Amino acid sequence: MSSDPWGRVDETGTVYVRTAEGEQVVGSWQAGTPEEALAYFERKYEGLVVEIGLLERRVKTTDLSAKDAQAAIDHLRQQVDEHHAVGDLQALRVRLDALVETVDKRREERKAQRAKQTDEARRAKERLVTEAEELAQSEQWRAAGERLRALVDTWKGLPRLDRKSDDELWHRFSHARSAFSKRRKAHFASLDAQREEARRTKERLVAEAEALSGSTDWGVTAARYRDLMAQWKAAGRAQREAEDDLWNRFRGAQDVFFAARSGVFAERDAEQAENLKLKEELAAEAEKLVPVTDLKAARAAFRSINERWEAIGHVPRDARPKVEGRMHAVERALQESEENEWRRTNPEARARAEGLTGQLQAAVDKLRGQIDAARASGNNARADKLAKELEGRQALLDQALKGLQEFGG
Repeated sequence: MSSDPWGRVDETGTVYVRTAEGEQVVGSWQAGTPEEALAYFERKYEGLVVEIGLLERRVKTTDLSAKDAQAAIDHLRQQVDEHHAVGDLQALRVRLDALVETVDKRREERKAQRAKQTDEARRAKERLVTEAEELAQSEQWRAAGERLRALVDTWKGLPRLDRKSDDELWHRFSHARSAFSKRRKAHFASLDAQREEARRTKERLVAEAEALSGSTDWGVTAARYRDLMAQWKAAGRAQREAEDDLWNRFRGAQDVFFAARSGVFAERDAEQAENLKLKEELAAEAEKLVPVTDLKAARAAFRSINERWEAIGHVPRDARPKVEGRMHAVERALQESEENEWRRTNPEARARAEGLTGQLQAAVDKLRGQIDAARASGNNARADKLAKELEGRQALLDQALKGLQEFGG
């Protein structure tokens, strides 16, 4: 017989689980050892633990409906109550009970939320109706018409109310739209003369647009096309049959121009990208001159590189600072080398360095002689004091000698 804190297997292969109500039969196991039997039903318990954990996360983090959640809880509770697993089944029941409370709370919250949404939808639709009834008296035909169409889209996006309330509000909303539409139609019935004027205006705009379509003055012409478009919109609509034809001609002329401009810009971009590649290669060639070992040769090489650089055209604006910065860095390195060479070969500086070195050497030699004399006379205190002074003078001498070496001394 084998057992653990939550179950056991008797001599006949029957598996039991321990519960608060006493032992319950889990099943029978004849295929292997009692330990394997317990392990099998413990894995079934772990499976239930995993399923409950997943359901808990779904309830907390998703929009799982209360109905579906309750069905899943009932399904899991049935599996727990059938005692086909070995483990703390009561702990699973407690978790399922807690889930039921959570689902019930969520159900009430959603019910309250639906009621709130319905109330908000009612107020929103009442506001839409009020605005539509105000717009019905407007003479801003285009703006009011567009706004009414926007109100319809807003209405469609709102939840439905109860049938009676929804129908009443929609009737008022629809009546306001109809009233506006009738007034607008009556108004536009008298606009034939204005439409004829719009047609003549747009024919002039089309003629200019077509004349500009072959222009290569890209900036000025693009700005003019924008002006023409603004005038087009301000001219009003011509008769329907003329409007479509004029628009197609107007837009077609623009398309010819902008397609040509795009082609030129694309070619220019490709050329600048190739220029960038060439300048990057020259920058890499220049960078090989640093550190400078032969200043004269490096200067000549850099002049050659710079001449080739100047012969190359523009590069993309956003890439210019980086590639030019690389060349400037090499140029600065050459300038620093020139300055160092000048300092190294400057006769006046060399003479000053040699004079200072000589003075310091004489002072060091003198101090050494004084120290020897002091020790010979038995005056060790004076000798020690002079020795400290010698250390300082020797350090200055070493530094001066190092500087003199930079002049090739």
